[in-house]
Amino acid sequence: MPRYEYRCRTCGDTFELSRPMAESSAPATCPTGHDDSVKLLSTVAVGGSASAPAPASAPRAGGGGGGCCGGGCCG
Repeated sequence: MPRYEYRCRTCGDTFELSRPMAESSAPATCPTGHDDSVKLLSTVAVGGSASAPAPASAPRAGGGGGGCCGGGCCG
C-alpha cells in the first residue's frame, strides 16, 4: 500500500499515512488529532546504474554521412 505525506495546518506537523491510492486525497487526521491537513507533493527517486554504456549506432550502408560536406549539398 502506498505511503502519502501530509502536513497539519493547525500544528505544522508532517506525517505519513499508508492508504489506498483511491483515498490519497481524502482528509487525514494528524497524530495529535487535528483534522485540517494537506497532502504534500512527494518526489520519487529511482536509482540505478548502467553496467555498460549504450552501443554506438552503426554507420548506414552506402556511405554518406550527414551534414553539408557528406550529404551532397556542396557543389
